[in-house]
Amino acid sequence: MPKPVILCVDDETVVLNSLKIQLKNAFKDAYVYEMVQSPEEAWEVLNELQADNTDVLVIVSDWLMPGLKGDEFLIQIHQQFPRVLKIMLTGHADGDAVERAICEAGLYRCLPKPWSGDELVATIKSGLKNHGG
Repeated sequence: MPKPVILCVDDETVVLNSLKIQLKNAFKDAYVYEMVQSPEEAWEVLNELQADNTDVLVIVSDWLMPGLKGDEFLIQIHQQFPRVLKIMLTGHADGDAVERAICEAGLYRCLPKPWSGDELVATIKSGLKNHGG
């Protein structure tokens, strides 16, 4: 059975690189780490993983991205993958967007940028524990 996946979506490569390093340091080889720069790329990866029967446990998404905002993306994700743990990172999200993501996407947590690596890891661990991941 393939390893479960943590998917990170952010339009900034430097953010994705930081996330990957922090997640690998914390979780080692327990997961596969997919890093993509847009919601469109995320859907491509999700569809490929679903075809391979690979579980996506966590999606960490930026809020302010070209095209589709993070709250809208996570709402779409929730409609197809309601059990995925959804975490949003943002330096810009307004309260309404965060509230909408909580209500309509089942957003687990919204962390401010710059985020604390320890807080992100603790959030993922508690989210997986509480959501059966």
